Amino acid sequence: MKLVLYDDFQLGVLQGDTVVDAGDAVADLGHHSPQEMMEMIICDWDAMQSRIARTVSSGTRTPLDSVTLRPPLPRPRSLYCAAGNYLEPRQPEREPFDAYFKASSSVVPTGSTVELPTVEASRFEFEPELAVVIGKRASRLSEAEVLDHVFGYTQFMDVSARGLYGGGFLVKSWDTFSPLGPALVTADEISTPNELLMKLWVNDTLKHDFSTSQMARHIPELVAEFTNVVTLEPGDVIGTGTHHEALSNIYDGFTVRLGIEGFGPHLEVRAHDPLQRRG
Repeated sequence: MKLVLYDDFQLGVLQGDTVVDAGDAVADLGHHSPQEMMEMIICDWDAMQSRIARTVSSGTRTPLDSVTLRPPLPRPRSLYCAAGNYLEPRQPEREPFDAYFKASSSVVPTGSTVELPTVEASRFEFEPELAVVIGKRASRLSEAEVLDHVFGYTQFMDVSARGLYGGGFLVKSWDTFSPLGPALVTADEISTPNELLMKLWVNDTLKHDFSTSQMARHIPELVAEFTNVVTLEPGDVIGTGTHHEALSNIYDGFTVRLGIEGFGPHLEVRAHDPLQRRG
């Protein structure tokens, strides 16, 4: 399934160019927020999958271009990102595992505006990434166990303000710096997550065109590395890194669009810089 949240954070399922209302499937969950609802769905997926499927079979269908899509995980408990993690001409050998934590308050939906902060950054970059969504509590997993703990995948842009003093927090965690979604694609629809084509356009000019097969650590190894350090919980999100070739400075008014093979609608945002910087 391709799960989405739309309009007033209502649950839907994406089918082609339509969103099918699945709200009746979660009406009795007793959740207090959209994030809690999604975590409850993830934790009880064996039961929820059939409930959602039954609801969708008779649910109201709305054209995709008539709804407002929200992030499928509006405030994940934890948002982790792999540093680098792609083999590329400037880095043909893989480096030691490294990662960082990103504020979940930075998550925004497709169609939103990324606000470039008025700080002395040398450049702003929008990194295209495949994100993994955890389905079961995961600690000290072997590589062979990882995929059984993955609920699904979504599209993710890791926005960076380069050149700031203070490390990852100031570079990565500004509000609006984590566009996510729009669809959360369940793992059963992505049989080979390390064989996906990923493209990123800036102002409709294709900049990135690479495959997740180029990861230095494929998803089973990468997620296992994370679980050696922290315990992952259902609904946690892991950005799997980016291919740095073709990253470019993003300026005020630029539109950035990410598309991953098989994920449905693209993730598209616009940049706004109150200082109107160039160069």
